Amino acid sequence: MSSVFFTDTDCEMLHTDAEALGMHVIGMPYTINGVEYVYDYGKNTDIDEYYKQMREGAIATTAALNTQDYLNYFEPVFAEGKDILYVHFSSKLSGTFEQMDIAINILKEKYPERKITTFDTESICGAAGLQAIEACKLHNAGASDEEVIEFLKVFRDKVRVYFYVDSLQYLKRGGRISAVSAVFGTMLNIKPILSVSDGKLDKLTTVKGVKKAVDFMVDKFVNEYNDDDKYEVWVLDADNKKVGDELAEKIRKTGKKINLRRFFVGPVIGAHAGPGTSGVIFVSK
Repeated sequence: MSSVFFTDTDCEMLHTDAEALGMHVIGMPYTINGVEYVYDYGKNTDIDEYYKQMREGAIATTAALNTQDYLNYFEPVFAEGKDILYVHFSSKLSGTFEQMDIAINILKEKYPERKITTFDTESICGAAGLQAIEACKLHNAGASDEEVIEFLKVFRDKVRVYFYVDSLQYLKRGGRISAVSAVFGTMLNIKPILSVSDGKLDKLTTVKGVKKAVDFMVDKFVNEYNDDDKYEVWVLDADNKKVGDELAEKIRKTGKKINLRRFFVGPVIGAHAGPGTSGVIFVSK
């Protein structure tokens, strides 16, 4: 019997993607103004209102799921006599996977004949979501869990993500930079360019101003893109539509063969990156 495909909402995509592919989705929690929500890929989430509240000073935070949450997601599948294939965001970016491991060990004792196969995308946001989508397509086409994992081991290393953050205060709050760096960086209009490397956030460089940030990402795309529209190119923004559209337009004008999609950064990722973030995700050579 084939396994049931799981992912989570830190592997960002649109809810229509997950629904069309029949994914089982683990909703990741976030809190704003003291109220906790579970992200649903934008199906019932007012993204504009979320970022409006952040710009007005509301504190947004995220949290790990607990063991019982994972039991609630996984046990009904095991109880039906089915196995699980779970493609998830980077285990190095959250303590939630410690709780997941506890839940899995509990379930293994209760359902010794069942199996859960997990794959760490070593990324987050759309770079993890793109991996989950392509993995689920293979899964739905009849590939075994082992075949999906072998595909992902190669595909994972080809997925690129480059983004900049508009305000340094959110990185400071998350302990990524010092308070002094945040103050002077904001005064000087410094924009850090970040990526994800080995499952962790990696600051590649800093540039002065939005235009240079956009141009840096376009150059990365031109030099690294595989020039094949088999996989989509994603341009995302967190309440930064103008710059996101500018980035998308410059990428379209590169002359590369692309299938480009524009959408938003969700609230869980947005809590750490902050409004004003924009970036590009693509499959490299």
